[in-house]
Amino acid sequence: MGDEGEAAEKSPLLGEFLKEADESERKIIRTGTLWTAVAHVITGVIGSGVLSLGWSVAQLGWAGGPIALLFFAGVTLVQSSLLADCYRSPDPECGHIRNRSYMEAIKLNLGEKCLWVCGFFQHTGLFGCGVAYTITAATSMRAIKKSDCYHKEGHEAPCAYGDNFYMLMFGLVQIVFSQIPDFHNMAWLSILAAIMSFSYSFIGFALGIAKVIGNGRIKGGIGGIHVATPAQKVWRVSQALGDIAFAYPYSIILLEIEDTLKSPPPENKTMKKASMISIFITTFFYLCCGCFGYAAFGDDTPGNLLTGFGFYEPYWLIDFANACIVLHLIGGYQVYSQPVFSFVDRWFSAKFPNNGFVNNFYRIKLPLLPPYRLNLLRLCFRTLYVATTTGLAMFFPYFNQVLGLLGAFNFWPLAIYFPVEMYFIQRKIEPWTKGWIVLQSFSAVCLLVSIFALVGSVEGVLAEKLS
Repeated sequence: MGDEGEAAEKSPLLGEFLKEADESERKIIRTGTLWTAVAHVITGVIGSGVLSLGWSVAQLGWAGGPIALLFFAGVTLVQSSLLADCYRSPDPECGHIRNRSYMEAIKLNLGEKCLWVCGFFQHTGLFGCGVAYTITAATSMRAIKKSDCYHKEGHEAPCAYGDNFYMLMFGLVQIVFSQIPDFHNMAWLSILAAIMSFSYSFIGFALGIAKVIGNGRIKGGIGGIHVATPAQKVWRVSQALGDIAFAYPYSIILLEIEDTLKSPPPENKTMKKASMISIFITTFFYLCCGCFGYAAFGDDTPGNLLTGFGFYEPYWLIDFANACIVLHLIGGYQVYSQPVFSFVDRWFSAKFPNNGFVNNFYRIKLPLLPPYRLNLLRLCFRTLYVATTTGLAMFFPYFNQVLGLLGAFNFWPLAIYFPVEMYFIQRKIEPWTKGWIVLQSFSAVCLLVSIFALVGSVEGVLAEKLS
C-alpha cells in the first residue's frame, strides 16, 4: 500500500480511482468464469444483427459478402484483445486499479475530455441498441401472428399487422427485467438468451440449406443484387456494411463483462479466450445464415431472414424461431442497458450521497420469489429509459436502416479509436514505432469504412421516413 499511497498523492485522479476501487471491492463478489463470459458475449453479439446478414450478403454478393463478414470478425477479435488489457491498470494482469466499465477506462487512461466524447458515443450506442432490439422483438412477435395467418388463409392472404402493440408489450416486459440490479445478477438471463440465439440461428441456417436443396441450385451472383442505378447500389452496399458493423462489436460492454470474472487466472486472459471462442462461434453462424440466406433467395433475399417471409413452412418452426428471438432479445436488451443503469446509479449516488430517494433500499417480499431490494431512483429512471426506447422505436420502425445507422455511427469511435488509444497508454507504445504505425493504419482503414457505411445508412433512414 505504500507505493499506492505515494502514487495517489502525485496523481489526484489515481487517488480517486483507488478510493472508489477500495469501496467497491468490499461490496462485489466476482464469480464469473470463461463460460459465463462466453454466454454474456454471445448474448450481446448474436442479436438482431444476425437476421439482417442474408440481406447484407445479397447487397455485397458472393465476392464481397463473406469477405466483409470475415473482415469485421478479424477487427472485432483485435479490438477485443486490446480492450481486455485495459481492465486493470497500470499492469493488465496484476494492476491494483480495476476499470469496471468502458468509461472508467477512458477516464483513467485518456482523461476528462475524451470521457465526455466517449460517453456521448457509448450511451447513444447503448440506447440505440435498446431501440433496435425493441423493433426486432416486435417484428418477430408480429411474424408469429402472420405465420399462423398465412398457414390458415394461404400465402396470398392480406395478413397485415401493426408493430406498435408488440413494441408496447416488449417494453412492459423490459420494465420488469430492468429492475435486475446489475451484471452480477443476470448470468442466468444471459445463459438463457445465449441458448435462444443458438436456437434461432441454427433454425435460420437449416431453413436456408433446405431452401437451397429444394431450389436445386445456389442463387445469387458475384456482384450481388441488381438495382436500377449505380447510386442505389452504392447506398445499398454502404447500408450492408453498416448492418455487419452492428452485428459484431461488443466493446461497450466488454469491460463490464470482464468485471464479473473471478481470478486467478488473470481476468484479461480469461476475457481474451472468451472473446476468441465467442467470435469463432458467431462468425460460423453469421457465415451460415448470411450465405445460405442469399443462396436460398438470391435477389429476393428479405431484410429479416425469419420475419420477411421467404420461409412460410413449416409454420410451427418459424413460430418457434421467432419466439426464441423474442426471448433472446429480452436478455440482449438488458445486457446493453445495464452499463447505462450502472452509470446512472453511480453518478447519482456520488452526487447526492445523503438523498434517500437515491440511496435508500426497501425490502419487498414477493410470492415464490426471493426478497427484492427496491430503490426508487432505479424504478423511476429505468422505467423512463425503457419507455423512451419504446417510443423512439415506434417512431422509426425501420429494421435494416436503423441497424446500419447504429453500426456505422459507433463502430469506429467505440470499437476502434478508443481501444487503440488506451492500448498505447497501457503498453507505453511510443509514436512512430512499428506497433504504433500498424495500429494507426488499422484505425484509419476502419474509419474510412465507418464513414462510408454511415453516409449510406443515414440516406436509407431518411429515404424510408420520407417515402
